[in-house]
Order: sequence, then structure tokens, then C-alpha cells
Amino acid sequence: MVGLNETLLAKLQAGATGYDVVVPSDYMVQILIKQNLLQEIDAGQMADFKNVGAPHDKPWYDPERKYSAPYMWGTTGFSYDTAKVEGGKVDDSWWSVLNPDGPFKGKLGMMNDPVEVYKAAAMYLGINYCTENSEDAGKIFKVLEAQKPSVALYNSDGTIERMVAGEVIAHMQWNGAAHRTKEGRPTVAYVYPKEGINFWNDNFAVPVGAKNVENAKIFIDWMMKPENIAQASNFTGYNNAIEGSDQFMDKALSADPAVAMPPADADRLRDIKNCSQAARDLNDKVWTRLKK
Repeated sequence: MVGLNETLLAKLQAGATGYDVVVPSDYMVQILIKQNLLQEIDAGQMADFKNVGAPHDKPWYDPERKYSAPYMWGTTGFSYDTAKVEGGKVDDSWWSVLNPDGPFKGKLGMMNDPVEVYKAAAMYLGINYCTENSEDAGKIFKVLEAQKPSVALYNSDGTIERMVAGEVIAHMQWNGAAHRTKEGRPTVAYVYPKEGINFWNDNFAVPVGAKNVENAKIFIDWMMKPENIAQASNFTGYNNAIEGSDQFMDKALSADPAVAMPPADADRLRDIKNCSQAARDLNDKVWTRLKK
């Protein structure tokens, strides 16, 4: 499946013009830098970069922020209906989802996403998801194979509607979708698993060939002001990397832990990184066997 990032890459590789600002995700920033498709904008030296909070100030894909500035970010955890589980609470662990005899048995939705599902199992097991070790991949497969009978469906679309309708009581979900789910079913809670949670970042960047580079830089710096980026969060339903923006965000967003991550959970964030081809091949093999 070709995503928006891959479409952006293809357009820039083909020499597309007319773009002064583009919005690649974390891993794609690194790819675009390596292919000399982004201009240096020294975002880290801009006046309002002082508002950028950790870990977004020194990301792995652009540690000096020479080529990019932060936009929105989000996570992939799981949501569940607290009214449908005994005691109203489950352990904040991927095991609550992966346990074949767990609290969501038969009423669990998983994403139809080989990378996200594989990473969740890898994090639970304490295995690097970029592993090139076939034994490690085998362990990941065994966990997912055991879980499969308790999964009602694998589907990344319609997670909000499915949860609100009560078709499932738990779903692997993006945090922005979890926030919108809670609007329709207030008893839903979003979990940051203690073993780690996948988190992604979207970024502003200026492509090679941009005609209005200085204006692009002015815009990017302007978007690092708390009151300005907050409006973008209000529109998208996702959090941003700018400290102080919560004062200007809709109360429903800033008060929701699914969007405004509790500081105590910050050490659970795990970056998306570009794995080797060998690691991606193992991931594909596991997913193919699982979906047979």
C-alpha cells in the first residue's frame, strides 16, 4: 500500500515544483535528506524554536533540526470500553491485547497493519522490531498466532464507528481516533502500554526547488508559536510539539490523555525508524503466515 509519504517522495523525485512547504513524517524526512530533496532551513536556529519540547527538539531523523520543524505527532496504542471490563480497568500492557484469554477475547479489533501489529508484539516481548534474527521473528509470530482466535477482525478503517457501536470492546487505535471515539462513547480509555508505544511525527520542510524559501521559513517559524500551532491541533485532533500550546487548545483536547499525553508516560514513546531490508522481510513473512 502506498501512503502519502511515498506519494510525496515520488513527486519530489520526479522533479515536481510549486511546493514551498511539504509535510513528511519522521522516517520520510531521513529518506528525503539522504536523497538531497530537502533544503537546509536551520529550523533549530529560528526565533520560536525555543518553544519546541523534548523529544521533538532533537529527533533521530534530524537531530540538529537543519531540515525540518515539528508539526503534529501521535501514537498507536489501544482503546477499550471501561464499562465492559471487570473492575473497569485493565493492565496498561500490550498483554491485555495479546493475551488469547484476555479481557477482550472475541471482542477485539486489531489494525490490518503488518508493521504496527508486529511492533506491538515485539515491544511486549522486549525485542527490537528491526531485528534481523529469525528466532526473534519466530517468537513474535507465536504471540500473534496465539492471539489470532481472540481477534474479531483486523481492520484499520472504521475503528471509531466500531467502538462507538459496541461491535468490539477494545481496538488497536491511533490516539486521535481514540479521542473521537470518546466523543461518542465517553467510557472509552486510551492506553499507553508500559512496554512501549509507537509514536510518529509529522514535520514541516522545504523541498529543493521551492520558489519562496524565505516566506516558507517565516511561515514555519510562525507555526512554532503556541497560539498558532494550537489552532492546527484543534483542527486535526492531534497534539503538537510546542510547549504552552495547551493553553490555546480546545478543552476537550487538552484535557484528554489520549491527545495530551501524561508526562509520566513520555518514557514509553518509541520512535518509528527505518529498518533494514532483512528486517522488513522478516516482518512480511510473519504477517503473511499470520493472515493465511
